[in-house]
Amino acid sequence: MAFIKNLFDRNFLEYASYVIKDRAIPDLEDGLKPVQRRILHSLFEMDDGKFHKVANVTGHCMKYHPHGEASINPALVVLANKELFIDRQGNFGNLYTGDDASAPRYIECRVTPLAKDIFYNPKLTQWADSYDGRNREPVLFPAKIPVVLVMGVEGIAVGMSTKILPHNVLEVIEAEIACLSGKKFELFPDFPTGGYVDVSEYREGNGKVLVRAKLDTSDPKRILITELPFGSTTESIINSIDAAARAGRIKIQGINDFTTDKVEIEVKLARGIYAQDTIDALFAFTECEQSISVNLLVIKDGLPAVMAVSDVIKYHAKQLVKILTKELELEKKELQDKLHLRTLERIFIEERIYKGIEKMKTAKGVQEAVIAGFKPFMKETGPRGVSEDDVEHLLRIPIRRISLYDINKARDEMEQINARIKEINAHLKNIVAYSISWLKGIIVKIKNNEEIGRGARKTIVGAFDKVIAKEVVKRDVELKYDSKSGYLGTNVSGVKHCEVSPYDRILAVRKNGMYTVMDLPEKAFVGADAWWICVADKETLSQTIFTIIYKDKESGFPCIKRCIIEGWIINKDYFLVPDGALVLHVDTREKFAFTVKYKPKPRLKVLSEDFKAHNYNVRGLKAGGIRLSAKEAEKVKVKGKDDEK
Repeated sequence: MAFIKNLFDRNFLEYASYVIKDRAIPDLEDGLKPVQRRILHSLFEMDDGKFHKVANVTGHCMKYHPHGEASINPALVVLANKELFIDRQGNFGNLYTGDDASAPRYIECRVTPLAKDIFYNPKLTQWADSYDGRNREPVLFPAKIPVVLVMGVEGIAVGMSTKILPHNVLEVIEAEIACLSGKKFELFPDFPTGGYVDVSEYREGNGKVLVRAKLDTSDPKRILITELPFGSTTESIINSIDAAARAGRIKIQGINDFTTDKVEIEVKLARGIYAQDTIDALFAFTECEQSISVNLLVIKDGLPAVMAVSDVIKYHAKQLVKILTKELELEKKELQDKLHLRTLERIFIEERIYKGIEKMKTAKGVQEAVIAGFKPFMKETGPRGVSEDDVEHLLRIPIRRISLYDINKARDEMEQINARIKEINAHLKNIVAYSISWLKGIIVKIKNNEEIGRGARKTIVGAFDKVIAKEVVKRDVELKYDSKSGYLGTNVSGVKHCEVSPYDRILAVRKNGMYTVMDLPEKAFVGADAWWICVADKETLSQTIFTIIYKDKESGFPCIKRCIIEGWIINKDYFLVPDGALVLHVDTREKFAFTVKYKPKPRLKVLSEDFKAHNYNVRGLKAGGIRLSAKEAEKVKVKGKDDEK
C-alpha cells in the first residue's frame, strides 16, 4: 500500500508540475504559454514575408507541440486577434459577437516586424530538444517588453489559477521607460472591446476591477450600447438583457443588434419608460456591468509566483538592459572578427603574400608560407595574430576577387566597421540611455503601423460605484399573510402585509418566540398569529430593539428581554425566549409603557402593575430575560403611545 501511495503521489506531483509550467501558466520572461511560444517559433521559421495558410502553420507547429491541432488552432486565433505579433488575412472571428474563425485552410497569417523586434534573436535564445528529439525549440524567448501585461492571459492549473488583464502596449512601454529613468509610473488595464473600468480595487493586478459598457442615452426612448465590458460579447449582453426583461427587472419593447466592425445594440424602451430611469437597472441586472477578480500569477525562474504590475515592469526593465547588452557585445565581437579578417585579406592581397605559396608542394608548406608572409605586418594584425583558421579563410579567396580587389572600397568598409564598434562602445557605457532610446524607437514603429490595432487606449479609466441590484429594483411585490392558516408569501390568498422586492429577505417572529430569516417565499408556513413580519435589512435591524414580554414556563412569572437581531443564517430557526415560555407581547418601539395583570389568588391584593420598557437594558440574543415580579402573570396590556413618565 505504501508503494502504491508513493507512486500516486509522485505521478500527481509530476502531472501538476507539468500542467502548471508547460500548459496553463505563462512565463514571466517572455509572457507566453508553451503553445504560443511554439506558434511564434514556427512562424519565425516559416517567415518569408508572405502570408501562410493557418493549416500549414499548425502542421509545422505540430513538430514542437505534442497536443495536436485541437489546441494549436484556437491558440493561434487568439494570439492573432491580439493584433500585435501576428498579421491576419481572412475571417479570424469577431471579437464583439463571439463568432468563430473560419476553418484553418481558409485563413492566413504571418509574423509581424514587431514580433521580430521583441522576441527574435536565435543567437541569444536558449534551445532544447522537441518532444520527439528530432527538432530544436526555444526554451524561452528573450522578450524585451513585459508581454504578459500587454497580452493578458487566463489559465487554470492544478491548485492555482491566473487571470492577468491586458494593458495598452504603448502605456506598458512608457512605464518601462519611466522605470529605467527612475520615475514613478502607474499602469491600468486596457481592453480591446473598450468600455469603462474602475481600478480603485485593482491592487496592481491582484484585486478586482469593475467594468461597464458604454451607453448612448441621447435619445430618451432608447439606449444604444456602443462598447462592451471586458469578457462579454454582443450575444451574451443581449441574452442578459432579454432575461432581465422576462423577469420584470427592466421594461423594454425590443432589442436590435446592428453590430458589424463596431458595436451597436439598440434597446427600445417600453411606453412610459425613459433611458435615464433604466440605466441603473441595466448595470444591476445585465452584463452591462461586471466585477472581475484578477490574479497576477506567472512562472518566475521555474516556479509559480504572484507578482504586482510594478514588479513585472521592474523585472523587464532589468531584463531589457541585459538583453541589449548581450546583443551589443555579440555584435561587437562579430564586427571585431570581421574587421580582423578584412585586415588579413587586405594585407594578403595588397602585399601579394599569396605569391609565396606558388612553389609549395604540401599543405603544411602552404600554411607556413602564408604565416611567414605576415610576419612583417604583425603590428597591423593586432594581438590575435594569424591562426590556422585565418589561413584557411585566406586560401579560400577566389582568384576573381583578388584580381578585382578594390583597396579604397575595402578601407571604407573597415572604417565603417570601426565607426560602428566605437558607437557600440558608447552605447555600452550608457546602456540605460540606449535602452530608453530603443524603447522609444519601438513606440514610433507601433504608432506608424496602422496594422497594429492596440495603439491608442480604448478603455476609459474612471471611478464609479457598483450598482446593487436590490437597491435598484422597485418594491412592488405584494407579501401576503394569512394569520389563521399561518402561511406567508407572494402566492398566498391572505391579507396584504407589505410590498417587497424579489431580492428582499423576510424576518418572521412566530407566536412561540422563535424567529427565522428567509428569502422571499412564494408560500411558507410561519404559524398562526405571528408576532412580527418585516424585511430583514441588516442596517435597519441593527438599529431596532426587540422587546419581548413573556411568561416563564415553570413559575409563570413575567419576564422582559430587550435585544437586537444582528446576524442570522438563512432558514435557520432561533429562539428569543426560553423553550416552553409563553410570549405575551413583542414590540419594537424604543420607549413604551405596559401593564402586567396577575392571576387572581387568595391574599393577593395587587392584581396589576405598570412598567416602562426603556428602564431595562438591551442584552445579547443568547442572554436570559429579566424577571419583572414574583407573581404569576395572566396577560399584558400595552399603552398606545410612548410613555416616559
